[in-house]
Amino acid sequence: MPLTHLQIKDILDENRYHDCDGMGKDKVLRPHRRHRRAALALRPVQVVAFWNNRDGKEHAAFVHGDITGESDVPVRLHSECLTGDAIGSLRCDCRDQLEAALSTIGKMPNGILLYLRQEGRGIGFLNKIRAYGLQDYGLDTVEANLALGFRDDERDYSVAAHMLMSLKVKSVRLMTNNPKKINGLVGLGVKVSDRIPLIIPPNQYNRFYLETKQEKSGHLLEQIDRPVLEGMTAEQAEIIQD
Repeated sequence: MPLTHLQIKDILDENRYHDCDGMGKDKVLRPHRRHRRAALALRPVQVVAFWNNRDGKEHAAFVHGDITGESDVPVRLHSECLTGDAIGSLRCDCRDQLEAALSTIGKMPNGILLYLRQEGRGIGFLNKIRAYGLQDYGLDTVEANLALGFRDDERDYSVAAHMLMSLKVKSVRLMTNNPKKINGLVGLGVKVSDRIPLIIPPNQYNRFYLETKQEKSGHLLEQIDRPVLEGMTAEQAEIIQD
């Protein structure tokens, strides 16, 4: 069952003038929240909009089923990727992860997908495109970020933690391959009871990207050990073999 109108009213009333000291090193997040219904993936979801008055960014929670006061809620933290999510770039696995997460959550009794405005692992869209340019000259994703003066991953999960607490979720089953996301949420007081692997087979364009995630960023990516030809059409396999 989705959140009832009474539950929505209670949450909205409670957060109407919310302005706490914030979370994490940057002291975020003051949420302005609105609920709307939308049809995504397999089932309708409720959309909760958040606004961070520290940096002006807007974030969204796509909520399936009743999650208020619930434990072990399946949750996916998805960082914005314009090139992958919207345009369908094959050099990352972001769109595949987004679609797989929504589909998986839609088959469960409840769940949440948090869409976080942290483009390019937190370095922003312009710097992400600069990093792409460096990658075209042979650098991997980690080396490119470092060359631009950033860390491998500049994302901060204070926003996500605040959103989950605002939604009154007691504990989560985090849908991720990235241990840093688990550690980041736990360090901010979110109880992570389990990890749900997000298995996306590689393609010929993102295999090196995924290998870098595994080898340099510590991602748990058992799927990239599968043969690269697995799941490809005969035409795609012929291109690689050539």
